[in-house]
Amino acid sequence: MSLQTLQERIRDAAGRGAALRLRGGGTKDFYGNTPRGEVLDTRVFSGIVSYEPTELVVTARCGTLLSELDATLAERGQFLPFEPPHFGAGATFGGCIAAGLSGPRRASAGALRDYMLGARLIDGRGHVLGFGGQVMKNVAGYDVSRLLAGSLGTLGLIAEASLKVLPRPPSELTLRFEMPEERAIEALNRWAGQPLPISASAWHDGELHVRLSGAAPAVRAAAEKMGGERTGEEAFWTAIREHTAPFFGGPEPLWRIAVPPPTARLCLAGNQLIEWGGGLRWLTSDASPHTVREAALRAKGHATLFRAAAKPAAAFAPLDPVLMRLHRELKAAFDPAGIFNPGRLYAEM
Repeated sequence: MSLQTLQERIRDAAGRGAALRLRGGGTKDFYGNTPRGEVLDTRVFSGIVSYEPTELVVTARCGTLLSELDATLAERGQFLPFEPPHFGAGATFGGCIAAGLSGPRRASAGALRDYMLGARLIDGRGHVLGFGGQVMKNVAGYDVSRLLAGSLGTLGLIAEASLKVLPRPPSELTLRFEMPEERAIEALNRWAGQPLPISASAWHDGELHVRLSGAAPAVRAAAEKMGGERTGEEAFWTAIREHTAPFFGGPEPLWRIAVPPPTARLCLAGNQLIEWGGGLRWLTSDASPHTVREAALRAKGHATLFRAAAKPAAAFAPLDPVLMRLHRELKAAFDPAGIFNPGRLYAEM
């Protein structure tokens, strides 16, 4: 399908006032509020548009398989440094951008939005809008391309995007420590203040895993300084990223709680897994949404109902009136007829 065909489909839906459910491989259908509307399959617009390994920039269309992009980058020893989760073989590039999710390396390398250079968006009028470019110096003023990261398709169809990529670290090593949660949080924050090549961390059930990435001498020196048991656990980090680790397999609702890294243990019923140096707390619990979100607020953070068989509450924490007004104004500017993924972020939109 051509870009023009997608534009015509969007113009037709806007004219009829029909909601459109923008969908790629459907691997993240669970994320956000319940999707609704006529399905517009973005996989029909696919392909890597350009890739400049020496410039560390790749541009791809929305329907491109994320696995295809990963394989192309791997051939040149490069990768997406924010380690986006796939959650299934059908994951697409557009879905990756729209969800805005980052994996275990996020605390050290940055989030997906930090690597957005430019994007082409089909808005609610069927117009193709271009933002940013393919080099950092082109990104000036109000950076709309970064705004699209995590928008869950509510502002328009992300037809194409350009991302900065990085070379894979030449050496990686995982250290394992046995320590309780309080000691793990203290150790992670102490190490964060030191020049150590920590690229990921995960604590669960009395075990702390820390991944070191970088030049081999630096990795070896850090491992000797930190101690612990040395392991080669690439599969461990893949399981954390893709939520195939046993922790994520329970029937209870899964909460994603973002807090300042030094935050002490959250006193909530359920099972917890800690990532990002203490800044991300995964919680599987039957506790009420009010209880979980109040605990997050007390810790100066916020809680997202990431996944649940039957969601007992909205996926995202309510916004204050000023932020909600800004969200509504942005939605109206890009999607005046309100046809794109209505309610996926907030019921008010």
